[in-house]
Amino acid sequence: MKYDYLIVGAGFFGATFARLATDDGKKCLVIDSRPHIAGNAYTERKYGIDIHKYGPHIFHTNDDNIWKFVNKFTKFNNFIYSPKSYFNDKIYSLPFNMNTFYEIWGCITPDYAKSIIESQKYKGEPTNLEEQALSLVGKDVYELLIKGYTEKQWMKDPKELPPDIIKRLPVRFTYDNNYFNDKYQGIPIDGYTKLFENILDGIEVQLNTNYFENKDYFDSLATNVVFTGKIDEYYNYEFGELDYRSLNFEHKELDVENFQGMAVMNYASSSVPWTRTIEHKHFTFAKSDKTIITYEEPIKYTKNEVPYYPINDDKNQKKYNKYRDKSELQSKVIFGGRLSEYRYYDMHQVIASAHQKYKKHK
Repeated sequence: MKYDYLIVGAGFFGATFARLATDDGKKCLVIDSRPHIAGNAYTERKYGIDIHKYGPHIFHTNDDNIWKFVNKFTKFNNFIYSPKSYFNDKIYSLPFNMNTFYEIWGCITPDYAKSIIESQKYKGEPTNLEEQALSLVGKDVYELLIKGYTEKQWMKDPKELPPDIIKRLPVRFTYDNNYFNDKYQGIPIDGYTKLFENILDGIEVQLNTNYFENKDYFDSLATNVVFTGKIDEYYNYEFGELDYRSLNFEHKELDVENFQGMAVMNYASSSVPWTRTIEHKHFTFAKSDKTIITYEEPIKYTKNEVPYYPINDDKNQKKYNKYRDKSELQSKVIFGGRLSEYRYYDMHQVIASAHQKYKKHK
């Protein structure tokens, strides 16, 4: 059987592309090396609790069309992401806002908080993450809540990381613990896996299927290939391997109703190995006399680990640019998603990219 599209990867990019093409009357085959769909957004339900197996995923967007798209396949609750940060036996509010500044300095007015930050901030043009953070929030906030966390997160000195990484960091002078300012925010009430089941409804999916083990065969099945994996792997590392950061997740069941009182607690000290603890029941307000906790710890990436985050420093970006330039010469293969585009994407951005690339190809 000849397909219009072979889609390698059943995450957000692959599933969205498959849905759009199928709705246009195209025939798609989706394959994934994992034993499940949904990529890193995959959830499993236990005790009525949806467990985010690869870390917390909070859907948020300002795009009306993206929100309308995902709501065709599931209902979302009104979960608001308001994490806290633990450092030296004290709890601080995130994102950085007037609650945080009161907890650190005891200040109660925005002007006072701004004056403290202004007196501490880096005044030059930031060339690395540390300088970027210091230019945003000053020395105290950086040393309390950013420095140690970043060292663990990226396994690098913040001075060695590009400034762009920290530009996503919200800083507000209001008493507002809502991490995202987006118009729409929430969690699928039936879990992300159900969302993907609905997106892929009626589309042929093969799991536990490694594309590279029989690449020529799979390529022969379809007129076009949509590839969502690592772009350097696709080209057999011709220009060298791209660097990623990986994670280890330790899931624990506890016989308590409520362990930490919130979905996500960050740990800012470099003396604590994990970067955050996740209590999954709070994402969907699940009722259970048990709870499930996940300890998230950064680990060095190897080919046997999951590549979660691209490290977009100059060295890697130059390497990626060579792969990107080569990929643009291939009309039959469409590269999309976090790994193929080697960039940090939120879920709504991956969906938007899939829409744009499908429209362009169509």
